[in-house]
Amino acid sequence: MNLNDYPLWTAIVTPLKENGELDLESYTLLLKEQEEAQNGVLVLGSTGEALNLTSEEKKKVLDHTFEQNLNVPLMVGVGGSNLQETIQWVQYLNTLPIHATLMVTPLYAKPETEGQYEWFKTLMDQSKHPVMLYNVPGRTGKAMSPDAVRRLAGHDKLWAIKEASGSVEDFKSYQAAAPNTRLYSGDDGMVPAFKEHGCVGLVSVASNAWPKATHEYVKQALSGELSKEDASLWDACAGALFCVSNPIPVKRLLCEEKRIAAPNLKLPLSHKDLSQAATVLEASIRINDWMKKQQ
Repeated sequence: MNLNDYPLWTAIVTPLKENGELDLESYTLLLKEQEEAQNGVLVLGSTGEALNLTSEEKKKVLDHTFEQNLNVPLMVGVGGSNLQETIQWVQYLNTLPIHATLMVTPLYAKPETEGQYEWFKTLMDQSKHPVMLYNVPGRTGKAMSPDAVRRLAGHDKLWAIKEASGSVEDFKSYQAAAPNTRLYSGDDGMVPAFKEHGCVGLVSVASNAWPKATHEYVKQALSGELSKEDASLWDACAGALFCVSNPIPVKRLLCEEKRIAAPNLKLPLSHKDLSQAATVLEASIRINDWMKKQQ
């Protein structure tokens, strides 16, 4: 399976029952939606609440994913700040039929360039799979160092970079640091702006809610066909899914639309932090209306 044939990857949520247990029935339906839309699937990213799941739960999610025999590629998140535990996770992923891993800047520790370089290189040396590096300073507390990326640019496992700071300048800095590496937006609304600087795709939260519509949006944005009006629509509607911490809003929307059984999350995230669903429901109506016009 050629990873480069998939410009859209969905950072898929992990549905939970009201008692906090995994809701694998709902999860199966979400996976099938992504397969039908022909989107790559990122399992156990931050949108999938990977850091709040137990090791047993994470392995159960992966096992269930493999049982679906999806005809789209699978990427798995690699995050944390304890090197030995993270190496063990990478080594475990080496035994599985996945297609890539997503490695995020170490959390909380806020390492500088040398620490980041050695962290990523150590993990990439261990990996048997292509790697997408991930810059998301809003969650990690520290931006991914362009100098570290420059030193990693020749690594044989480096496949791509996901840029989720919302900054065109940051995007350009990674492009300059690793000109032969594929760059993806990590912000749904930024694809049109990033496209002008070499963006080849999106790793998306919005495609949980709108799998086919987001696929069409990315296609138009990358081809230059997307109008400024439509770009503004997508920026606003995707932004509604971040009115409180991700993935609270998108889980609430999926529950309101009866696509998952409950909006529950693993603490410290709580669905109670979004008291009403009007904002996300309005966004969904607008995107679904947009999609009807494309057909």
